[in-house]
Amino acid sequence: MRLRRYELTPQMQQYDDFDDPGMTRHLPYLMYFHRADYRSEVLNTDRLGFRISRGATGHASADRPPEGPVRLFVGSSTAFGIGATGDATTIPSRLWSRYAPSVPWLNFGGRSYNSTQELLLFTLHQHLLPPVEDIVIMSGFNNLALSRLPAAQQGEHGAFFYCGEYYEQMAELRRRHRKVRPGFGRRAGDKQPTGEDEGSAVPGTPELISRAVELTARHLAVWRRLATATGARVSFVLQPLATWVREEPAEQEAALFKELDKMSRLGIFEDLFGDIVTMETGRAYADALRVACEKQDVAFVDLNPALAGAATTRDWLYVDRAHCTDHGYDLTARLLADHLDLR
Repeated sequence: MRLRRYELTPQMQQYDDFDDPGMTRHLPYLMYFHRADYRSEVLNTDRLGFRISRGATGHASADRPPEGPVRLFVGSSTAFGIGATGDATTIPSRLWSRYAPSVPWLNFGGRSYNSTQELLLFTLHQHLLPPVEDIVIMSGFNNLALSRLPAAQQGEHGAFFYCGEYYEQMAELRRRHRKVRPGFGRRAGDKQPTGEDEGSAVPGTPELISRAVELTARHLAVWRRLATATGARVSFVLQPLATWVREEPAEQEAALFKELDKMSRLGIFEDLFGDIVTMETGRAYADALRVACEKQDVAFVDLNPALAGAATTRDWLYVDRAHCTDHGYDLTARLLADHLDLR
């Protein structure tokens, strides 16, 4: 049966191919990153896995940056541009080509990344870059979603996607290498996290927000220290989630969301994330992030009410609840340029 998803958003076939689990690149420190040197009409990556951005004066990526200063667009899959029909219609490309074209933009989005991985991605590749003028981080949802995982999987640096599988494999590796030593018992601190649902009760929403904000603020402090050395400005933008933007989706969005819920192996989106995807939670999360950013003198923008105010009820903004259409990304880029005074 032909999926409505592929009829309304044919580009998603390419993203599904790009995201083939059997082709995942497992990398030291980062855990995983995009397929390298991927070529298609919809998306293209360089030899390191960064998506190509296209602008007023050409195209570029982390592996092949332009001469002179650049701006970085950091975040997870929304920053990467899942849903865009081409490299030229992602947010960093729209900023470079139309709304803030004075300096080239590089796409530093990492699919399924949390704030730890976003920071590491920059740290491991900053040696490739020319001077950086602006670092715009558009993120937030993944930290909040991952804060729902069991405490045993949070560790010191927060949970990450697929961490259950990782801990299960590491536990199996320890079992294979374990040697029984008669007379010696377990030492304090030997216990390691596993993929089991240890302490599986999900905390209340205030605690989830607190966890996500604390981790985000910790990493923003590092971003600022790194940026201070180069004179770059750091800004944090709470990404627009469909259910944080408006109560009722557009007609095309409603059809896509319904089909995606039927396709999901995990269940209906609201059943999985119902406590954190409400508008009330989105506003509370934004308020807490705003306070954290103000304490560190980091510019903060909540794009959710801004996008809601700029779009009509008929505007088709999303291909799924987290990723936008070309129109959604274009509108988001314009709002970003206006709110952050980017030119």
